[in-house]
This record gives sequence, structure tokens and C-alpha cells, in this order.
Amino acid sequence: MPVRPTNDARPLMVSPAGATGPEVTSQEIGIDDFSDAHRPLYEVKANLFKGVSHPVRVRVLEVLSAAPDDVSVADLIADTGLEASHLSQHLSVLRRHNLVVAERRASQVFYRLAFPEVADLMSVSRALLIKILERTHDQLVSTVSSAEAPTQSLTQMPMPR
Repeated sequence: MPVRPTNDARPLMVSPAGATGPEVTSQEIGIDDFSDAHRPLYEVKANLFKGVSHPVRVRVLEVLSAAPDDVSVADLIADTGLEASHLSQHLSVLRRHNLVVAERRASQVFYRLAFPEVADLMSVSRALLIKILERTHDQLVSTVSSAEAPTQSLTQMPMPR
């Protein structure tokens, strides 16, 4: 997807993978049936983040990110502690947002990340959260220290008689 200069205020539109220029239209590629084909990229990104907007779905993505192989639904149930029907609903959301892929093997269903970048997303979000928490902690410590400083100096001063 071509990148526009940042000073261009027009929204970047989603284009089909492999489209290299304006000479290729969505009609020629046959993607007009996709709901995101003509939406601004920021809206499509927001929908992607809706897919990870629940703690259970984040946990499932973390488990799949850490697993060397595909993970069975039974293992996901054991890890999350959810009823099968509730986990199924969350897995459905993850599939709908193209974050995971399911594969049936005999009587079991196994899941894996749809793209390795999903694991990167989980890692980056963790690193970002750590930085945010560190900054918040530092601000809190600074606030408490500055609030205590006058109190300490007052307690060290002799009381007037």
C-alpha cells in the first residue's frame, strides 16, 4: 500500500493487497463485497482494535503468541477458565477480525495466530503499557515527594510559644 506524505489530510483508504497503483481498481480485483474496501484506514484499524478490546481475547492472543504450536480449544478453556460457549464467542470475534485461524483435526479444534504480526502487536502493547505505568509511577512518586516536603519541613520547625 503506498504511503502518502503526512501533510496530506485526506484519509488513507484501504486498498487490496498487491495493488500497486491507481490503475488497479477494486472492481478489477473483485473486492467490492468487502465492507472495509472503501473505508478510511483509521476506521479499519479501530475495528481491528475492537477485536482485542476484551481481556479474554487479549489472554487468548497472548497464549497463542507464546505457544510453539497450535493450541487446542481444550487447552484454551483450561487456561482461561471460561465455559466452552463463552470462549467460543470470543474466538469467533478473533476469527471475524482475522486475528486467529482455526483448524479442525478429528474431533478437536486448534487455533493459531493468523499472522506473526499479531504476536508483535501483543509484545508492543505490553512494552507500551510498561512505559505508561513507569511514567505514571514516576509522576505519582514526584507528586507524593513534593507534597511531603513542606510537611516535613513544618514538623522540623519549632512550635511558636
